[in-house]
Amino acid sequence: MKPFIPQLVYFEPEALRYPLGRELQEKFEKMNIEIRQTTSHNQVRGIPGENELQQYRNAKATLVVGVRRTLKFDPSKPSAEYAIPLATGCMGHCHYCYLQTTLGSKPYIRVYVNLDDIFAQAEKYINERAPETTRFEAACTSDVVGIDHLTHSLKKAIEFIGETEYGRLRFVTKYEHVDHLLDAKHNGKTRFRFSVNSRYVIQHFEPGTSSFDARLEAARKVAHAGYPLGFIIAPIYMHDGWEEGYFELFERLSKQLEGVDLSNLTFELIQHRFTKPAKAVIQKRYPKTKLDLDETKRKYKWGRYGIGKYVYRDEEATQLEMTLRHYIEQFFPEAMIEYFT
Repeated sequence: MKPFIPQLVYFEPEALRYPLGRELQEKFEKMNIEIRQTTSHNQVRGIPGENELQQYRNAKATLVVGVRRTLKFDPSKPSAEYAIPLATGCMGHCHYCYLQTTLGSKPYIRVYVNLDDIFAQAEKYINERAPETTRFEAACTSDVVGIDHLTHSLKKAIEFIGETEYGRLRFVTKYEHVDHLLDAKHNGKTRFRFSVNSRYVIQHFEPGTSSFDARLEAARKVAHAGYPLGFIIAPIYMHDGWEEGYFELFERLSKQLEGVDLSNLTFELIQHRFTKPAKAVIQKRYPKTKLDLDETKRKYKWGRYGIGKYVYRDEEATQLEMTLRHYIEQFFPEAMIEYFT
């Protein structure tokens, strides 16, 4: 698929005080993309659309260039100690995505240009925890790979972490646009992960993302560029024929990765979950979705922030975990499974 290009760009005034802000303004002017000014991302107005659904879809093609004011990093368990904020929002249309509710009425994409401030804060966290390793997750609130061909913020973060002794970076993507990251001086300190799933899940619930084969071709590239490689299977979803569907996933994965050094391969397994607010938003924005959001089939689990979520019942969750662990052991016996949640 073609790399993401925004249809509309907003700039916060402060963004133009930074080199990256000015660089992006010049880039979008040359591309003849409509540019507007906004005092703050909270004041973005006028995204086109005859109804709320059209405005939502246009917002997903809108970019806001601004400054990250809050430099306290959020925790990012279980994948890392902290989330490093490079961007917020995503151009993809994954029906199940938790960003549906966390971004609420602001589904546009935001990028932050005060990278030196962000990296300085990351360095503070690293120094506080030294000599323990400090891991940063760059994809908590965005698929940052999908927009980095425009900003190169992720590439700068990779090289920043590569120069630290105790810092590590990790991120996950559903996009294939990795070529500009292949020559980054990562020094083995960035784990490049790809989100993959069964054919059914990708076909029905992941519009606007790269195909499975394109993701795997990108994975081969980054592995040959020396990045530690990982895969996230998320959400693990019980559809008709799911056992065969996930077996096929690992079978295809194994064939595509022939000739790649898999001695440091990791997997992360995340079962499908949803909240009541998420269900309402998903059904509103994707009214024809085939996603099963029936609470009566699920177990209610309290979240860390007081918001409960619906997960699979214990016996189903165990079946999912054991099945996928078996497949991984069969096809990738040397791989490490970091967690199932």
